[in-house]
Amino acid sequence: MNDSTDLHHIVIVGGGAGGLELAARLGRKLGKKKKAEITLIDATRTHLWKPLLHEVAAGTLNSYEDELSYLALAYKNNFTSRVGRMDTLDREKQEISLEPTLDENGEEYIPRRTFHYDSLIIAVGSQTNDFGIKGIKEHCMFLDTRTEADLFHQRLLRDVYAAHTETKPLRKGQLKVAIAGAGATGVELSAELHEAFGQLVEFGLDQISTENDIKISIIEAADRILPALPPRLSEKTEKALNKINIEVLSGHRISEATEEGFVTDKGGLVPAEIKIWAAGIKAPDFLKEIAGLETNRSNQLIVKTTLETTRDENIFAMGDCAACPMEGTDNTVPPRAQAANQQATMLAKTMVNRLKNKPLPTYKYVDYGSLINLSRYTTVGNMMGNLLGKSAGSVMIEGLLARFVYMSLYKMHQVVVLGIIRVTLTTIANFLTQRTKTRMKLH
Repeated sequence: MNDSTDLHHIVIVGGGAGGLELAARLGRKLGKKKKAEITLIDATRTHLWKPLLHEVAAGTLNSYEDELSYLALAYKNNFTSRVGRMDTLDREKQEISLEPTLDENGEEYIPRRTFHYDSLIIAVGSQTNDFGIKGIKEHCMFLDTRTEADLFHQRLLRDVYAAHTETKPLRKGQLKVAIAGAGATGVELSAELHEAFGQLVEFGLDQISTENDIKISIIEAADRILPALPPRLSEKTEKALNKINIEVLSGHRISEATEEGFVTDKGGLVPAEIKIWAAGIKAPDFLKEIAGLETNRSNQLIVKTTLETTRDENIFAMGDCAACPMEGTDNTVPPRAQAANQQATMLAKTMVNRLKNKPLPTYKYVDYGSLINLSRYTTVGNMMGNLLGKSAGSVMIEGLLARFVYMSLYKMHQVVVLGIIRVTLTTIANFLTQRTKTRMKLH
């Protein structure tokens, strides 16, 4: 068990974008001044911004260069970092329990531990939902974590090298990639993979034909790609994908995954030995009705607009694992990075108010628009009027301007956790050295 102190103990479970930003803000506001003790718990030792995982998978981003150590960030931002995966909660004792941590051989090297909290903030994000469809778990790869993205990259390299040395014609789906789900992850991954395949052939694996041997398909059950985003953005994105010969299969519902490909309700089998499932999300299974807290069918903790869970005022939830009502509608806040960022900002104020016994602020989702980055080919998006100074509506942007805005979102996240000086210096250094590096990680 952790050492007890007289300070109010704020425990944040989950070091994703929102959880880490919250820990950094609270560390500077409360931890540095010894007004509270802040502990961030995550199952891994390093942080990587989740919207970058598709680039890691394709190899167009080196995860080892962009990952951040939680221990170092905790030291710089005056909070405590602990490694572990939460699995149980005791609301009466106000304790969480972390399951034992195992090494790559399955041997325990960190025992089960419990942590007391005065305020608990659950920010464990989401994971892929296979909806119980036959064959998905056995035959598909996922991109929920940095480890999964790295494994996919190694699989991609292995398959391309193997195909390059084949002395007989390639199998029908040997270098075919099928991505289930045309949300932002699936669409952006398809463009990055197109760039990755081209790079591998250009660097010398030229016995493979990008026209005849390689094919990338996106399969979407809805009648258009990016169904959660404005139709104009979907249309522009699909046109951009068509230009680089990525096959878009909208209105195709997958009924089964096999070793050879995906079976759909239209057209039978989509041949692909490389299959990625990105067709839905849910909160982690351990949250389902945990300790009597109210959850929905997607395992999300149901919260009030203060982000307090409905059955315990000492427990809060944020980001993808929280079902927060959206003002003026019957919907909940969408699982998007900007929502987690906004909630982290608000919860920093919430914790300060709790210490002062002041009323808690309420969260109102603000949609700043959406951006889709299609590798080096283009970036398209719609920015809401409240961001651009317009009175109402949204403005479509694309090309260099959209790319700049897209990149700035990541920089804003880095500034919160690293500080403006370090981010500025590393940005300059990366700009000066980018010509000395290959665009793709080849190992």
